[in-house]
Amino acid sequence: MRNRNPILIVFLSLCVILIFVGASSDEPELGSARVVFQTEYGDIEFGFYPSVAPITVEHIFKLVRLGGYNTNHFFRVDKGFVAQVADVANGRSAPMNEEQRIVAEKTIIGEFSQVKHVRGILSMGRHADPNSGGSSFSILLGDAPHLDGEYAIFGKVTKGDETLKKLEQLPTRREGIFVMPTERITILSSYYYDKQMESCELDKSILKRRLASSTVEIERQRMKCFP
Repeated sequence: MRNRNPILIVFLSLCVILIFVGASSDEPELGSARVVFQTEYGDIEFGFYPSVAPITVEHIFKLVRLGGYNTNHFFRVDKGFVAQVADVANGRSAPMNEEQRIVAEKTIIGEFSQVKHVRGILSMGRHADPNSGGSSFSILLGDAPHLDGEYAIFGKVTKGDETLKKLEQLPTRREGIFVMPTERITILSSYYYDKQMESCELDKSILKRRLASSTVEIERQRMKCFP
């Protein structure tokens, strides 16, 4: 029987373990689009998982583009658990136009996945029917493994954890199973942007400046050589 190098065996075993752990802990890739909710306590920025929940992501985008979340609020803030945005149809303080109402009252299928409910994750709200998601969603304020596979995850917080911490410190009251802020936490406004497009615009701007500089230099050399 051939002798085996024990050091080599240990090294290969460690490589296999690291590859396995790395593969199992990979999170979905974020798309380039970002949505920002502005509150009096600060901004919260979200990134999205279009490869995990494409229908949900597009639905949320459409609501934001229509201004649906403007004047809406966080009806629930349960420290260490979730901060939940009210459904648009009933949570806004401003009236809706017909287009906003049609989208706000639409329900979508439950796009369940293997992504875990950990702090910062965005998870769609729903009723008993798994395909009853609408416009209400939760921001996880802690790990909640009991929600895994039960609610559709579609993104995560990319900036604004300090704002979430401020929300967690606000006074609350309990109504049944819900822990709710005693004062209304209004979403003053919302907007979206695309990081990829911004990067392209920056590249174009840099290129234009370089071309302009090149043109000046060419003209300078031309005047020098061919007065």
